[in-house]
Amino acid sequence: MDFNFIIHCLPLFVAAAKLTVTLAFFGIALSLAVGALCAVANYYKVPVLKQLANAYIEIARNTPLMIQLFFLYFGLPRLGILLDGKTCAIVGLSFLGGAYMAEAFRGGLVAVSKTQIEAGLSLGLNRFQLLRHVVFPQALAVAVPVISATAIFLMKETSVFSIVALPDLMYLAKDLLKEGHSAESNFLLVISYLVIILPVSLFFSYLERRFRFAGFGS
Repeated sequence: MDFNFIIHCLPLFVAAAKLTVTLAFFGIALSLAVGALCAVANYYKVPVLKQLANAYIEIARNTPLMIQLFFLYFGLPRLGILLDGKTCAIVGLSFLGGAYMAEAFRGGLVAVSKTQIEAGLSLGLNRFQLLRHVVFPQALAVAVPVISATAIFLMKETSVFSIVALPDLMYLAKDLLKEGHSAESNFLLVISYLVIILPVSLFFSYLERRFRFAGFGS
């Protein structure tokens, strides 16, 4: 293990980690929004939207992220639609993640007891107010563990972004492997992902405890 080489390459891995975190942040944020919309469409059985949401979930969950990225980066240009690598990465990650987040939210929504809903209706809340103040907070509390696992899964999936020519962590590690520094590059890669993912895991664990302390999800 050449520690001088590790110290020399550390700034490169920091820059690649920043790119990976940025892409993961936007991808996960969009996947949460997409997942919530799909779950609500399913929960309220909105005509057409429910069928579209279910079709999207099946397609997204049954195709690998790598194939989705290939389609976005190499397939769409044949149709006259050009997307840069960063846009492809964010769209691909949110497309895949939205399907998993939808299932997480759906599980939370169906876990809300009917008595809670009936209590909200008896107070004169309309459907939107009931969803915002009664159903969704409790559903979110139940869904937090699954959302946490999905977010971590999506952060790991960023390792395939290198196929769209993005200088992320995996792309950098592959370059160093070509130079014969396999031990050093693998060490830096593992440490980089650990530094990125561990705080996210701790944050969601804290969030879950906060929800439970507040009396949700119990």
